[in-house]
Amino acid sequence: MSNVEVLNTRSLHLKEVYNKHRFKKRLFVIILIPIVILLIGLAVAFGSADISFTDVYKAIFRRIVPSLAGGADAGHADIIIWKLRLPRILMGLLAGVALGSAGAVMQVVLRNPLADPYMLGISSAAGFGASLAIVLGVGVFAGPYLIIGNAFLFSLLSSALILALSGRRGASPESMILTGLALLFFFQAMTTIIQYFGDSEAVKAAVFWTVGDLGKADWSKLAITAPLVFVGEVLLIWKSGDLNIMNTGDSSAKSLGINVQGTRIFTMIVCTIMVAGIVSFTGTIGFIGLVSPHLVRMIIGTDNRILVPASGLVGAVLLVLADTIARTILSPVILPVGSVTAFLGVPLFVYLIMKRKGGLA
Repeated sequence: MSNVEVLNTRSLHLKEVYNKHRFKKRLFVIILIPIVILLIGLAVAFGSADISFTDVYKAIFRRIVPSLAGGADAGHADIIIWKLRLPRILMGLLAGVALGSAGAVMQVVLRNPLADPYMLGISSAAGFGASLAIVLGVGVFAGPYLIIGNAFLFSLLSSALILALSGRRGASPESMILTGLALLFFFQAMTTIIQYFGDSEAVKAAVFWTVGDLGKADWSKLAITAPLVFVGEVLLIWKSGDLNIMNTGDSSAKSLGINVQGTRIFTMIVCTIMVAGIVSFTGTIGFIGLVSPHLVRMIIGTDNRILVPASGLVGAVLLVLADTIARTILSPVILPVGSVTAFLGVPLFVYLIMKRKGGLA
């Protein structure tokens, strides 16, 4: 066999391997979508008052297409589904997508496998803003949006400080991480001081908020968060090609025409706004943004064009599952979902570390 034939054979083999790997990645995302839809139905069905799986989809179909469904609403079951469970589960879905995708992007942009919204101080800043509103009643907005507004604004303030302080050194990954860690401890310290001087009921409410909970979700809040997460997800996927090139290193990416610093700042801003919008309604929910990207990388690799949306879908699955456990394990008592994600996230993360053997990098 001549050298040309050998090269052609190798080229065909490599192309076949590449096509199989690309199909595997796309298949993974395609499979995740029906899993998420099925999980929504199961999560709505389980709770203090169990509802059959078929009744759940009948109630949803009846509301979406009333002319075809026929008959009256299912009364008590319909109220439970539409007023209580479905808004909560859809908020969990949006939160999982936002945290999972943001975690994946932050780990690439900052070149740190442990990067997530919590590590950069975004969640702790939101907790400080919420505590300021709950304990002291201080905030920019008034009425029902006092706590939400404070949490959102302080999350954005944290990100702005990270970009401003690290920007003086070129917005390098190292300077952004160090600045984020400094803000994390600063806002945690300030939150502790505020809670130290608050009365017991206010402190209890502030602590409960920081644990993370989906119980206050309703359709009006979903109307705010859904467009925010959708637009943020689209922008992150749009930039995922540039993130792939940045995986080769800043110097190589710059030589290929990528504005590394601009891309790093832009994606961080998008992640922050998306996460801040979610955290301000749900409180701090940990481990989703950390575990989801690692789980997806083990299955499909590091192609950010698939990794970013897949991490969001896996984050949604994990968070909805955690919330279902939180609602049912000690029913009728409902645990805060943030405590369940932390409880499940620790052994899962340790397993991922042991599985990779060579670490998480």
